[in-house]
Amino acid sequence: MTAAQFAEKIGISPSSLSHILSGRNNPSLEVVMKIHKACDYISLDWLLYGEGQMETDVDSDNNIHYTPSLFDENSLFTPEGPASPEYRKENEVKAPLYPSKEIVREEIKYVEIPAKKITEIRIFFDNGTYETFKPEN
Repeated sequence: MTAAQFAEKIGISPSSLSHILSGRNNPSLEVVMKIHKACDYISLDWLLYGEGQMETDVDSDNNIHYTPSLFDENSLFTPEGPASPEYRKENEVKAPLYPSKEIVREEIKYVEIPAKKITEIRIFFDNGTYETFKPEN
């Protein structure tokens, strides 16, 4: 089975599978679940954690068996069983494309304003008159 046929069987695009096999992308949980659904004889523990045997005891005539040309570039899928951590192909953490922004320090300056003083109070009455009161200094 070719990689394109496998991608079609599990329901992903051939380019997505190619990126996973080349190590450019890691498989998402959704892709792992699609592989497990299409190939239920593959152990979920093996797919997720690389632990235990690759195939479970389920035996079916329509199972896909390992084809070296399909998974040569991805050491996660090997016929020998789970890959040792020292031989797994991991994505390298790359430096960011853009430099981080310079930290800008913002200062807030509080200016004291003099206290307000009452200079005049006016009281208006309903008959149209008013009185003015001024504080004594």
